[in-house]
Amino acid sequence: MTVEPNASAPDAPPADAAAPDARGGTAPGPPSPLDAPPSHRGLWRERGFPAFWAGQGLSQLGAQFAALAMPIVAVSMLQATDAQMGYLNAAETAAFLLVGLPAGAWLDRVRKRNVMIAADLVRVVAVAAVPLLWLANMLEMWHLFVIGAVVGIATVFFDVGYQSFVPVLVRDEHVGPANGALEATAQTMRLGGPAVAGVLLRVVSAPILLAVNAVGFLFSAISLMLVRDDEQVKPKHERQHLVREIGDGLRFVAGTDFLVRIVGTTALTNLGTSIGMTLSPILILRILGLDPAIYGVLMTLGAIGGLVGSVLANRIARWIGEGQALALSTLVFTSSAALLPLAAHFPPLAVPLLIVFEVLLGFSILVYNIVQVTARQRVCPKPLLGRMNASIRFVVWGVMPIGALLAGWLGTVLGTVPAIWIGTVVAMLGALPILLSPYARMRQLPTRQAE
Repeated sequence: MTVEPNASAPDAPPADAAAPDARGGTAPGPPSPLDAPPSHRGLWRERGFPAFWAGQGLSQLGAQFAALAMPIVAVSMLQATDAQMGYLNAAETAAFLLVGLPAGAWLDRVRKRNVMIAADLVRVVAVAAVPLLWLANMLEMWHLFVIGAVVGIATVFFDVGYQSFVPVLVRDEHVGPANGALEATAQTMRLGGPAVAGVLLRVVSAPILLAVNAVGFLFSAISLMLVRDDEQVKPKHERQHLVREIGDGLRFVAGTDFLVRIVGTTALTNLGTSIGMTLSPILILRILGLDPAIYGVLMTLGAIGGLVGSVLANRIARWIGEGQALALSTLVFTSSAALLPLAAHFPPLAVPLLIVFEVLLGFSILVYNIVQVTARQRVCPKPLLGRMNASIRFVVWGVMPIGALLAGWLGTVLGTVPAIWIGTVVAMLGALPILLSPYARMRQLPTRQAE
């Protein structure tokens, strides 16, 4: 699980509900669907939004199927080792480290819709290769490494464009309702998708479920082709050198104590949890021998915890204070990581322990993400928001391929469960930058001092 935009981990990548904030972009983190303003019928009359919304909903459903199917293909069908699971997760997330920073600055210079369409079509071809290779009886682990890397690169470019596309697509007064509608749909797919996929696995094989992911990307591309927007690309004479623009964001983050501590907690937590989550399919499917359908239900329960966290985050912050909410959520999601390896030591209690793990992690990470993303937006001057978020994402997502490779090495040398325990300890250490800071006791977190 990762922390940051996306439900379950600090600053984590899309499709995963286990990491604190990872979204980035110039807009606030995704609002809870229950916090969205009541009906704005005008939104659905906006040119292109209904098609965009439908395409993204189908894409999200496919992503949930893939999140369950890919580990099953690797672990249960191709008998992946700990090291191979490390290589696979590293391949899938390496793009955040390698191209995340330049992608953000470069996309500010081109039409985002065209880049998103191209990224979707690349993902269609890459993901569709899995079921095709399987049907031809040719599928091997190295194919998954290559496909994971290609999809990861395309996803970086799609996500960066997506974060800034809604304000281009709809009028200012509909940006909030549009984000709410998109996030509500995404949460719905996260809630039902894994459980439905788990049931379908009793009828069809995991590679066939990946075909649904490819179809989702295809619908997303088609929906974007049907959209017409009025985006104006910044003229060349108004642009700074790409390296200078990237440097401005990095310097701002490094010079702001609050952001440094957020990056420290999020990065260490993502490093530790990426070790655990890389090896969790081996633990759950092979060592504990749980049915893939149960695996899907566990993912759904994590999404439910995240949904509850998104609903209550602002209320908790008002009740006990923003700093205390940040510290408490940090303590909960780092300490709950211990429940994953504990399940291996108490097999009769494995399912209850994993349920509590998923719910607590999903809930606390959403609270953490919402509180810290809101504070980040307040402390940063508006012209730097995009670069600030890109800089943070570069670090906190960039540790994830490193964590995946460490997981593979540790699992090979020490064994799966000891490796997950090491990841748990690293994640727990991630709580210290926040818990030992003055921000943990603040009623209100810092705000911008100067534009």
